[in-house]
Amino acid sequence: MLTLNEKDRVLLRGKKLFLLDMDGTLYLGEQLFPGTLDFLRLVRERGGDYRYLTNNSSRSADHYVEKLGRLGIAAETGDFCTSVDAAIAYLRSHPTPGEIYVMGTASFRAQLRAAGLPVTERVGEGVSCLLLGYDTELNYRKLEDACLLLQRPELTYLATNPDWVCPTEWGYVPDCGSVAWMLEKATGRAPRFLGKPEPDMVHAAVAQALFRPEETLMIGDRLYTDIAAGVNAGVDTLLVLSGESTLEDIGEVQPRFVLPDIRTLYDILK
Repeated sequence: MLTLNEKDRVLLRGKKLFLLDMDGTLYLGEQLFPGTLDFLRLVRERGGDYRYLTNNSSRSADHYVEKLGRLGIAAETGDFCTSVDAAIAYLRSHPTPGEIYVMGTASFRAQLRAAGLPVTERVGEGVSCLLLGYDTELNYRKLEDACLLLQRPELTYLATNPDWVCPTEWGYVPDCGSVAWMLEKATGRAPRFLGKPEPDMVHAAVAQALFRPEETLMIGDRLYTDIAAGVNAGVDTLLVLSGESTLEDIGEVQPRFVLPDIRTLYDILK
């Protein structure tokens, strides 16, 4: 699957909008992958565009603008679509009658409050929703609070993303999906996930960028989130092997293309 025929290469060269996962796809920690800058520059030189799609709810788009800037990539907040955006959109279209207990970072809570949502950090009778995110500030009190809330059968239970792990420069750490699994073992309840692999973020990015689905390519390193989101949204997908997934992991979720890394894609496009 790593050797593309000329028909596949022509199809890739015809893509105009590239939807990009970041961690494991463009960089790892503070290490930018070779070819990333060349690829981003080439896309816009060819009249195309790109959007960054991330399931990481622990940081805001402003944080990613700053981080990409440190790595030498100029970006604006409008270049990003995050699982926080997906959560805000869902909660606005499916409002809950009471407060939302947010199990996540201070940045996550601040973004939700700025969107006008009734966020709380206290367990009380007025809580009608538990929203779980990737929480790098997790402590045992939050776990106890979540277990207590999940005893209420009428409580809405949501989570930003099903990712098992988040990559770092030295390995992996538990992500939102791992904490959701732990809570399911403790309470018997599983959340409704809102980010990738749901197709909403892909659809929103395509509509915002004003390209057609057939001109779009979803690129990521995770089969069960990045690639599945593209498949569910009806756009072509490219799995890069620079992050979590390997060739041996490919099964039920089938990417349209598989390449070693973003540099290889750049070499094809140029």
